[in-house]
Amino acid sequence: MRMSFGAHYTPKDKAGSPQSEGDDAHFICAEKNTIGMADGVDRWARFGIDAGKYARQLMSNVVTAVQKQQPPLNRIVDLRQALEEGFLNTKAMGSSTACIVTFKDYYLRAINVGNSGFMIFRNSKCVYKSRIQQHGFNYPYQLGNSMTRDKPCSAIVTTVERLLPGDITVLGTGGLLDNMFTAEIEDIISKGTLEGVNTEKLASTIALLALFNSMDKNVDSPFAQVARLAGLKHNGGKRDDITVIVGHVIALIEFSTVLICKENVLH
Repeated sequence: MRMSFGAHYTPKDKAGSPQSEGDDAHFICAEKNTIGMADGVDRWARFGIDAGKYARQLMSNVVTAVQKQQPPLNRIVDLRQALEEGFLNTKAMGSSTACIVTFKDYYLRAINVGNSGFMIFRNSKCVYKSRIQQHGFNYPYQLGNSMTRDKPCSAIVTTVERLLPGDITVLGTGGLLDNMFTAEIEDIISKGTLEGVNTEKLASTIALLALFNSMDKNVDSPFAQVARLAGLKHNGGKRDDITVIVGHVIALIEFSTVLICKENVLH
């Protein structure tokens, strides 16, 4: 499978602190067709803890685990093993969500803990959107070394079969999903791919609109809608770090036109 990847990251505190690394972390391991991101839980800042340190260390350890794997040619990267190994080797204080996606032949496999997630677009229309995991409103599942109850065994593992050349996968942290509706991303992909697919440009355009929405006090954002369902009042978007990775399927060894999804929760 031939893929092209592009990413964009905007820390929410970049304007006030140009040196800020933010709370999110991500990686692109092109040689293994594997991408991933973690969204550090910013509540740790109340205790003087850098919320992004855990996320960065976790993703660094996960990509190391991915690179060490040597699966047979007909086998896909073992995401459960990579996440478990990365989790066990991460010693920083804090916690984060995690979403890792790998591509092989004509299918995608993902492992997800928390409220980051991914969508698959075909002909500019969303044909699949992953589920998020939350204990309650604005309280996502999260991996960490203390004060958390979630482990890699809590993850949702998803396999989506029958990808096609031209399919686009968008992976995003909560800063994207809380501030943009699927239809808005469809519109960007439709307009942004008329002259070909530039994954870096698509990721940047999507992330910048999410940033704009996050600062708009009048927009009826996904976060505002979910808040209302929880009986709370929230106007506008949600200020947050925003990470977007875009993957574009260039060519496959074989394919069918029927999209098949299988999902299970690890135990």
